[in-house]
Order: sequence, then structure tokens, then C-alpha cells
Amino acid sequence: MPKMKTKKAAKARFKVTATGKLMRTRPGRRHILTKKSANRKRSLAKARLVDEGQLKMYKILMGV
Repeated sequence: MPKMKTKKAAKARFKVTATGKLMRTRPGRRHILTKKSANRKRSLAKARLVDEGQLKMYKILMGV
């Protein structure tokens, strides 16, 4: 059986850490930024780990 190809949409959205976990960006930073506080925008800019419940599914899509 051939290797499974990486889904390009998943590759664009997630980054694999050295320990094998996935980092993701947070939604809400694209538009309508004037009403959001600077503190809120700063916290949205920081990357987060993918939740454990979805990690297995996204790792399969990433080919990890």
C-alpha cells in the first residue's frame, strides 16, 4: 500500500512540534479588529496546541 499523502489544507494550518504535538493559530484575528481590545488581540496572536480530542484526526491528515 502506498504512503498516505499529507492534506495540504492541514499542512497550512498546523505545525508539528518536536514532541509530535500540533500547534494551531487562534481564530478571530482576520477582521473586525477595532472593537477588540489590544490585550485580546495579543492573546489571539499566540499559537496554541491542538486539543487532545482532535489530535489523532489531525495527525492522520498531516501524515504524522
